[in-house]
Amino acid sequence: MQSHEQPVLRDLVLVGGGHSHVVALRMLAMRPEPGLRITLVCTDIDTPYSGMLPGYIAGHYRFDEVHIDLGRLAVFAGARFIHGEVTGLDRANQRVLLKGRPAIPYDLLSINTGSTPNVRQVDGAQAHAVPVKPIAHFNQRWLDLLERVRGLRDRFTVAVVGGGAGGVELALSMQYRLRQELQVLGKSPDLLQFVLLTAGDTLLPTHNAGVRARFARVLRERRVAVHTRAEVSQVSPGCLTTQDGRTFDADETMWVTQAGGPAWLQGTGLALDEHGFVCVNEHLQTPDDPKIFAAGDVASFLPRPLEKAGVFAVRMGRPLARNLRRALRGQPLQPYRPQKHWLALISTGDRHAVASRGPIGFAGDWVWRWKDHIDRHFMRKFTELPAMAPASPSQAAPASGLVLNAEESRQAISAIAMRCGGCGAKVGASILSRALGNLQPVQRDDVLIGLHAPDDAAVVRVPPGMAMVHTVDFFRSFIDDPYLFGQVAANHALGDIFAMGAEPQSATAIATVPPGLEAKVEDLLLQMMTGAVEVLNAAGCSLVGGHTGEGRELALGFAVNGLIDERMTGVMRKGGMLPGDVLLLTKPIGTGTLFAAHARHAAKGRWVDAALKSMVLSNQAGAQILRDHGATACTDLTGFGLLGHLVEMTRPSGVDAELRLGALPLLDGAEDCVKAGIVSSLQPANVRLRRALRNAVAFVDDQRYPLLFDPQTAGGLLASVPADRAADCVRALQAAGYPHTAAIGRISAASDALEPVVLSA
Repeated sequence: MQSHEQPVLRDLVLVGGGHSHVVALRMLAMRPEPGLRITLVCTDIDTPYSGMLPGYIAGHYRFDEVHIDLGRLAVFAGARFIHGEVTGLDRANQRVLLKGRPAIPYDLLSINTGSTPNVRQVDGAQAHAVPVKPIAHFNQRWLDLLERVRGLRDRFTVAVVGGGAGGVELALSMQYRLRQELQVLGKSPDLLQFVLLTAGDTLLPTHNAGVRARFARVLRERRVAVHTRAEVSQVSPGCLTTQDGRTFDADETMWVTQAGGPAWLQGTGLALDEHGFVCVNEHLQTPDDPKIFAAGDVASFLPRPLEKAGVFAVRMGRPLARNLRRALRGQPLQPYRPQKHWLALISTGDRHAVASRGPIGFAGDWVWRWKDHIDRHFMRKFTELPAMAPASPSQAAPASGLVLNAEESRQAISAIAMRCGGCGAKVGASILSRALGNLQPVQRDDVLIGLHAPDDAAVVRVPPGMAMVHTVDFFRSFIDDPYLFGQVAANHALGDIFAMGAEPQSATAIATVPPGLEAKVEDLLLQMMTGAVEVLNAAGCSLVGGHTGEGRELALGFAVNGLIDERMTGVMRKGGMLPGDVLLLTKPIGTGTLFAAHARHAAKGRWVDAALKSMVLSNQAGAQILRDHGATACTDLTGFGLLGHLVEMTRPSGVDAELRLGALPLLDGAEDCVKAGIVSSLQPANVRLRRALRNAVAFVDDQRYPLLFDPQTAGGLLASVPADRAADCVRALQAAGYPHTAAIGRISAASDALEPVVLSA
């Protein structure tokens, strides 16, 4: 997470990661507005560039060459990235409603979600057709189709519904790639049949007659059966039916018809056109609400109709960024003037393309090379991000140009003023009461005084026959999503309780938040503590109190109490390993190097997302499964890394351990980051533990070797299990939601060597 020296004065929320938003976000990043916090909300992490997508389908590009990494772009821009789903707007309170998490506030909002095919309007289409959008879902279905075709033995028909440029390009690109796949496998490409259906009188209705004729000829030569005036009325398994009663074989149906806006827009009260797209004026601003903008396919441009084409979405990015900036400054907005004629470069799948601009059309292999050059140049703007200079302290608001009312100005001056120390650095009581008032900690009979009956301290009862287990953890935020950070921090703090086989009882929080406007601090606390309380509640652990103060960086920790049988039955300790035991690890490792890379804009967004999913996975069920299978010792992986925690187990147990590097489960991207020389700041201290390795010299060149020292946050459980129960334990853990669980080594009797851990491949 970037450290923001300036208090947050305004929130700009970008909903959707379309072409307009990625261009606008990059522009805002290159010249930041002091005091402005940007939040990007999107259901996808990798957003495709539409101009190169047919080339990806045809096999000319790799996935990463045609997708913009939104997570990495957001880090570069200093923006918060929320991988989530918008469900609506609360315009009265200026909040974006999200699925499964708190709403987020906005001072300005921009929508660029693209369009969604209307599969619900055709009987059976939702169940049996593959809509091209959203692309994340389509990509997986496309990969599945590739596998199906590779195993073909009989005739197979692919139907594409939609006769615009998108449908034609998709049909030709898919046909080219799938035929190539069959040829490589020594199978007949003629097993594949393609059919293209359109409800219109002609294909490519928005292009000139010459361009339409060229594609008609290409489709005919490629033996793609084209049917016009064929409006599909029903999709059944293996069959399409049109309004006039015709039927067509279709083993796979791709849906590329006219789309509409996302369903959640219907309840916003914003003016929408007949397809559900947001109406905008010449400033890309909604006529109903000057605080809301829209661009790209989801926008319906009121001055004149625009085709849903990527060229318009890309070119809207610059005027959108300019008008968002001007709106924040209280300056007059400037009009967007779309061109009347635009250049469309439409590929035929086989490194050949057709150019279309108004009445002009031409084609050739050289046109595809020209298109390839243009597309790669565009993508380099998002893959080769420039280094950013730190913001000057002199840029502090309110001299930033952001327009504040009198009360906001007073709060801004207070936020920037010299901050008090000691108890004067506490967050104000009114902010705390509002932020925490709606939290609902799990109710426990043994919590006598807790969060909502505030006193000088919480009071909890220790039930008869139980002993108390105490632990504490605290760290600064490493991501810009406070809700997710709250979940990770709580899960990390609970790890020690679970690792010992205890039941969590209560937790007190300690948090620091950067100073700022009261409303911004309040929302930050609400987001973070909501995420934390959800995790605590799921574990049956009641939040009973805490302390919140101001600091430069957002940070959160918990002191957690747990209960365990006072006879210590069922306790899993670090000592207790026995020779012959099998060493198990329940989660993949690599969080340290991944988040070090994340801070340097060097980690792919999907790597970070997968790591966060692993970090919020509770160890509670895993610990119970290990206990049920007779685990002799257990600990959770945290800052000392795998080797550090293993040594903590072998020494009190009086045993040695064999660790198999090749068996280690790793988070996606961890090896790539290590190979790039990126390690956590704690790594050098952990590397000192290499003296515990008996044969490290033989493995120092192994790319997995540095990950032995990688510090983990909310890592998995490391446990020893009797050999005769290990296989069943692994299966049970994998079935319970720990799919990366692996047997990574074996425990042996202590030797005379001073190094207790030996490595093997």
